Amino acid sequence: MCPSSSNLYFNLLWKGANGARLHRNNFKNSHWASGYTKFRDDGARWCASTGVIVSAHSSLVCDPIYRFGTEEQKKKYLPDLLSGKKIGSFSLTEAGAGSDSGATKTTAKMADGKWVLNGSKLFATNGKEAEVFILIASTEPSQKTRGVSAFIVDRDTPGYKIGKIEKKLGIKSSSTAEIILEDCVVPKENLLGELNKGFKVAMVTLDGGRLGIAAQALGIARACIEDSIKYAKERFQFDQPIASFQAIQWMLSDMWMEYEAAWLLNWRASMMKDKGLNYSTESAVAKLKASEVAMDCARKAVQIHGGYGYTEDFNVERYYRDAKITEIYEGTSEIQRLVISRSLLK
Repeated sequence: MCPSSSNLYFNLLWKGANGARLHRNNFKNSHWASGYTKFRDDGARWCASTGVIVSAHSSLVCDPIYRFGTEEQKKKYLPDLLSGKKIGSFSLTEAGAGSDSGATKTTAKMADGKWVLNGSKLFATNGKEAEVFILIASTEPSQKTRGVSAFIVDRDTPGYKIGKIEKKLGIKSSSTAEIILEDCVVPKENLLGELNKGFKVAMVTLDGGRLGIAAQALGIARACIEDSIKYAKERFQFDQPIASFQAIQWMLSDMWMEYEAAWLLNWRASMMKDKGLNYSTESAVAKLKASEVAMDCARKAVQIHGGYGYTEDFNVERYYRDAKITEIYEGTSEIQRLVISRSLLK
């Protein structure tokens, strides 16, 4: 059972994920994305917080360092990240820059051969515990998305500090933190990718991250289905299990049908990533479908459980709270539809 009362369980969950090797991607394996998607689906079925802790670490930190990092950066950061010795966090969102990442106000200016970062970031998953951060900052403010760059920042860097820890509706065992940068001095060699190409780093990274969130949503949906089947068989009304009622049977059928469709969409996108194909649209489709399926399955699961579903005696109330965030982070459902429509109309 996944704890839901606070984020004090983070270390326990991370140790469990580490022991199960859930985050140890083999990036040289041509089938790691599809296999890893299955791992995250399975993990999120039991605990959505574990699902996003692992997803943010692997998809949003390990993957971009592997894809865009120099050999020196890979040698410095990936061994500890992939072994689980250190955990990573990714920071793009700001108070005035959510879906509009071009409105980034955090700046990075060169001074005496080093980058000096100033600003703040919001909603950094793993932010409270992470030791390695990837941050997006503006290096040419007038150029909007064409003037942002990505940086690797160590937790112990002077001028770097953790701000507010958010209190959330769900995924409470995963920390969500504010990052504050006050004359944060970062070595020149910690620029990730090319100068002023940070938007590309962020977008490519989020394409992969959306597969992870889709897998998390699928895990939640599967939990809703399995718990509902069990309850429907055990709960008796009118001298028979409620599973014998057509209304319950239809809800279960719809839940399973939508789960299967979403699972296949995410598998397709993951396979495309494995093959090195452009999968941006497919990842948006997969994330959009899976997140909406998770919410629908959670709603139906609570309904099947009736009054008990609204209590903490059963896990479905937690699934309902956890599911909602999958429609929001790593690109809202509206942004996914925008990505899809642009692909159709180009």
